[in-house]
Amino acid sequence: MKSPFSLKELAERLKARFVGDPNHLISGVNTLDEAAPTDLSFLANPRYIEAMKQSKAGVICVAPDVALPSEKNFLISDNPSATFQQVALWLLLPASSHSGFTGIHPSAVIHPDAHVDPTATIGPCAVIDRGTHIGARTRIGSNCSIGYDVQIGDDCILHPNSVIRERCRLGHRVILQPGAIIGSCGFGYTQDKEGRHQKLEQLGIVILEDDVEIGAHTTIDRSRFKATIIRQGSKIDNLCQIAHNVEIGPHNAIAAQTGIAGSAKTGQYVLLGGQVGVLGHVEVGDFVMIATRGGVSKSLKAGKYRGSPAIPITEYHRQEVHVRKLEEYARRIKELEQKLAALTNPR
Repeated sequence: MKSPFSLKELAERLKARFVGDPNHLISGVNTLDEAAPTDLSFLANPRYIEAMKQSKAGVICVAPDVALPSEKNFLISDNPSATFQQVALWLLLPASSHSGFTGIHPSAVIHPDAHVDPTATIGPCAVIDRGTHIGARTRIGSNCSIGYDVQIGDDCILHPNSVIRERCRLGHRVILQPGAIIGSCGFGYTQDKEGRHQKLEQLGIVILEDDVEIGAHTTIDRSRFKATIIRQGSKIDNLCQIAHNVEIGPHNAIAAQTGIAGSAKTGQYVLLGGQVGVLGHVEVGDFVMIATRGGVSKSLKAGKYRGSPAIPITEYHRQEVHVRKLEEYARRIKELEQKLAALTNPR
């Protein structure tokens, strides 16, 4: 078990302010409602103010604008969630958080023409094809399959069973969660005169720039002849589908089960909720936010959107108010029809 931290020590290490007993010791982390006096917790949403007041947590991470109840200990920072996360890493992360396998496992199959940096780790049963380059300190998990002429930068992490097909490019510090597929064929077919589907060969590649993370069982299709691109710093959740020739801009965050059709493009700092669908060949502008299950059928400029087809979120909420009153509206229309009938057809 790792040594506990005092409140004062945490504040000094995190360059945060503290309120309360500087000698109070923290040895664990937990949620506000389950924390004990030896635990650190955090307040990230004003909805949980009451939970914070009732919490038994020994120390609570809060933002500077939070009104602090008396007789509690607080770490004050601009980002309480990040502060909490850093302490959690110190307390919970094992001394060695890497696989027990080091170097190149004897069961790995590496083509003689591949280049693997001496500092890289290749796990059991991984396969690396000809001409592929693996950068410094990159870790390839068990059963990963890497095609020919693939370029993988430094400090990347490929978790078990992820696949990178031929000629794709990964920058530095890229993370693939288990089962991610990079460079699968785009869904492209043409029909012959009898209407039968004839495959169009997908001859392009996928490029993942620096600091991209791809979730478990997410698939990113190679382009037809150029590149499908995920720009720097973007994060894509589990079970997403990114089609051929798509370009995801820098620092996007895309939640689970989202599907983006071919040749769509997003700007920078775009946020897509779970199960969002984006039509092919549309452009989603910088700083656009799409709520869960939104359907993007046309290009959008900066703003918040909801619904399918996606409309500005304020307009969506106004419409929702009316939808919830449909039964009332129907009753009122019926009453008005009855009154009108009585006026026009007096007995």
